[in-house]
Amino acid sequence: MTTFWLDRDDTRYADQVRRDVGAFEDSFGDFAPISFACAAWRVATTPVMSPPYVRWHRRILSATCVRNTWDGTLNAEVRIAAPLPGALTASRVWWRDRGWQGWPRVFGQFVEPSPRETATLPFLRASLLAQVPVPFEELPPAPSGPDEHLAATAGRALAVLVRELDAVIAPIIAHLEDAAAPR
Repeated sequence: MTTFWLDRDDTRYADQVRRDVGAFEDSFGDFAPISFACAAWRVATTPVMSPPYVRWHRRILSATCVRNTWDGTLNAEVRIAAPLPGALTASRVWWRDRGWQGWPRVFGQFVEPSPRETATLPFLRASLLAQVPVPFEELPPAPSGPDEHLAATAGRALAVLVRELDAVIAPIIAHLEDAAAPR
């Protein structure tokens, strides 16, 4: 199962990097590749990139990369749509005929309920937050400034991040999908 992947159209991403070169400004010349990789991730997942260059499984609600404030290493935070915990599904006493709703889906994608829906129905949506240290040894070094290789270097950073996140998150998603499959 694949949970993270890159869009095939890397020219869209290269164009976005050229338009949003300021997103990388604070990372230029940094001896560690962390800030640069995080900037590459933000540019690849910005709402302006529709569809985003970094894609993910329908259960993944959000995925961000951040520099750990404790030691400067790279962390990812991945929010995953999950079923209700067993303590709530074992009994419906708490339900009290209110018609609780879970995650709405549009073409299989887990989505936030609309304001119209939440005005009339109660929603209880469970999610998991995976906070994952990401090895950064294979990340390309941050460039010293904007150059003709900026988009390619950012793309290499994304390839490393996508590979690492997929390796960590795929087993979780596979287990959730398997548990949700009809028996």
